Amino acid sequence: MGKRNTQQINYLKKLFNRKFRDTYKNLKVLVTGSTGFKGSWLCYWLNKLDAKVIGIGLKLEKDNIIYKSLKLDNKIKQYFLDINNFNKLNSIIKKEKPDIIFHLAAQSIVSESYKNPIETIRTNTLGSTNLLEIVKLNKLNNLVFITSDKCYLNINKKKAFNEKDILGGNDVYSSSKAAAEIIFHSYHSSFFKKKNKFLNKVTARAGNVIGGGDFKINRIIPDFFRSIKSGKKLILRNPNSTRPWQHVLEPLSGYLLLGKKILNNELKNNFYPSWNFGPQRINCKKVVSIIKMFYNEINLKENFLIKKEKKMVEAKLLSLDINKSKKEIGWSPILNLNECVKFTSDWYISYFSNEDTERVTEDQIEYFSKK
Repeated sequence: MGKRNTQQINYLKKLFNRKFRDTYKNLKVLVTGSTGFKGSWLCYWLNKLDAKVIGIGLKLEKDNIIYKSLKLDNKIKQYFLDINNFNKLNSIIKKEKPDIIFHLAAQSIVSESYKNPIETIRTNTLGSTNLLEIVKLNKLNNLVFITSDKCYLNINKKKAFNEKDILGGNDVYSSSKAAAEIIFHSYHSSFFKKKNKFLNKVTARAGNVIGGGDFKINRIIPDFFRSIKSGKKLILRNPNSTRPWQHVLEPLSGYLLLGKKILNNELKNNFYPSWNFGPQRINCKKVVSIIKMFYNEINLKENFLIKKEKKMVEAKLLSLDINKSKKEIGWSPILNLNECVKFTSDWYISYFSNEDTERVTEDQIEYFSKK
């Protein structure tokens, strides 16, 4: 593809802004976890919507490719900070006075929770509580508080979880996410709900998110592309676990839509404040099935080894009921599973080929916005 002319750039801008620009243009939007995988994608999209983006996230690690690839240091106002530091976090938020906060900061790796359970609980539970307390103290109105589909108490029944199902976890990561949700609901009932007739603080739970730029260890898709790069066999730890696979743009569009609804006072406070953003049921596939799709997408012979993890306990079945999000806010997943796999593969291939991954990211948001 050649260089874009001015007409093409204006057309792209129109597409980026079609759904959300009127809401987010010139708004001061704070994103915690801005240096992470989902946080970086969200900051980039918000920047394209002409929002004034403020990021709070950990210092960049060696495997943090997405933040650098999207050149976010030139696009957003970034603070490098651990959300466990209450005083510094409060100082920044008090100074910036954001119009809305998207809270994504978390310890997001299940295997890491087995190595460092205290740090996982501290960040996902106490760090998130820090944010809620700061929102309360500074009387901030609008918050989208992101947790995980793993917050549900999963006993491997063939059932899609809805927002009012029991929360809990048989592992530290899941229990930390459930705890964050429970704490949010206690703040909602004790401090937030009584002060506004509209819902302006909500939680969001997404499925297994894939997409370009995720390089975390012990995540199956990054592990897949690392194995391709190194020529080594891919290790599948839980090949028969079923997950709700979705491209990163899907839940992000849900978060942005939720933000739009609460900013415009379109949700009355009698709504239960939690929302699921998952794929269609047909996207719920076993790990081994999704990996075979990736091998097929890039025309490579399968080269994996099944080595089940004995120490880690992960649910075999996991899917989300998204009927509430469909009915009440008009959100639906857009990409089919083949498109999710293609989008993800194209990004990694571009990166490993030393091509312009920001261009790929922009093109994928363009395509997504047109659907």
